[in-house]
Amino acid sequence: MPRPTLTRSLLAPRNWPAWLGVGVIWLIAHLPFRWLMGLGRLAGRLALRLNKERRRIAATNIALCFPELSPDEQKALVRANLCDVGMMLAEFALGWMGSDKAIANVPVTLEGLEHLEAARAAGRGVLLVGGHFSHLELCARLVSQRIRIAGMYRRMDSDVFEFAVLRSRLHYAAAMFEKDDIRGTVKYLKAGGTLWYAPDQDMRSKDNVFASFFGVRAATITATHHLARLSNAVVIPFYHRRLPDDSGYAMRLGAPMDDFPSKDAARDTERVNAQIEQMVREAPEQYLWVHKRFKTRPPGEPKIY
Repeated sequence: MPRPTLTRSLLAPRNWPAWLGVGVIWLIAHLPFRWLMGLGRLAGRLALRLNKERRRIAATNIALCFPELSPDEQKALVRANLCDVGMMLAEFALGWMGSDKAIANVPVTLEGLEHLEAARAAGRGVLLVGGHFSHLELCARLVSQRIRIAGMYRRMDSDVFEFAVLRSRLHYAAAMFEKDDIRGTVKYLKAGGTLWYAPDQDMRSKDNVFASFFGVRAATITATHHLARLSNAVVIPFYHRRLPDDSGYAMRLGAPMDDFPSKDAARDTERVNAQIEQMVREAPEQYLWVHKRFKTRPPGEPKIY
């Protein structure tokens, strides 16, 4: 897939503020790793004070999903999670615009490559299914050092950021497919490609089913089932988490999901949610709890937010 080219319209004065934002992200991405992590923690402390609405959403989600925690434990998890949102800003910058040398110097471990190699030896594509963690963009870049991958994404509202981020992603990714490009995605998987995909947000799509997530019925897109069905790809869970004390990242490819896809899209979606729930339990403070995961409710059930 060719990288996008710069056009004259992108340089128009109306786009200069966006270019300034891109420049700031580039500068952040080129800080030494430990400085960048420190900046992320500082941004996290600011997030605790500046965004009361996101704090309320995170608190609501965590109370729903971890009822076994005491009120004080829930508050501590909310605080840790909002601090982690600041880390996300730094990690997105590094994932998007960090140099290859900087990425190569990030401490990282990767287990489970044998599952991917077995699928490739069988001539099948691979669908790496993960979740929306604060470091998802950086871990996609990190895993691309060892695996040739593609991704799916939602187009950005700003033409400048769309150009800059897509160009950066295509520096390391084999391809990037817009979320509605099912035909291109299936073709890529049929040809033996590996695609990273996170189906764990409320997309308010007609292809949703209500599947359990931490015991709460959550509107969940059925695309994992359909992509696997149409492409004959192997579905492999992709776990990743940030390690304490700026010591790097641990990534793991789980065993392929057996009997997937089945004939039942709803059942398969329940199984995908169960995998993502397991990922979240390994690093709950690093999950994107500020997203309104339960915004769409089953008929007759009250609103949550």
